[in-house]
Amino acid sequence: MAVGGDLPEIVIGDVETSADSAALRDALHEFNFEATGYRDGRALSCFLRNREGTLVAGIDGFTWGGYARVEYLWVDRGLRGTGVGSRLLGAAEDEARRRGCRKVVLDTHSFQAPDFYGSRGYLAVGTTTDTPVGFSQTLFEKPL
Repeated sequence: MAVGGDLPEIVIGDVETSADSAALRDALHEFNFEATGYRDGRALSCFLRNREGTLVAGIDGFTWGGYARVEYLWVDRGLRGTGVGSRLLGAAEDEARRRGCRKVVLDTHSFQAPDFYGSRGYLAVGTTTDTPVGFSQTLFEKPL
């Protein structure tokens, strides 16, 4: 169904292709670069693997324009509470500092690790409710 006359049809799906995701990401990055002048965006990833090479913990995010964003932090159930998450987060913070970042930003759900981030010096700056229904999501930041 065309919306607005000559506009192409909006296609809704529940499966993305890596090419579509990359094209969307690249277009948004280019817009952001033009709007801010910051063209220093880089991935920031820290991974921990066991002796067999299986991923047991990791962080994935980015640095850009003087800040770092942690998109994902995960620790295998058997390693939780051992300090691995703190070590990973510390490594990401150290690398962000080396890249000239002034702060780290991340979010977490109420059923994930808000207390962990608070204990690591992160300050809650906003919370949504029912995201997902029955839970909340909090945005944290930490100056470096």
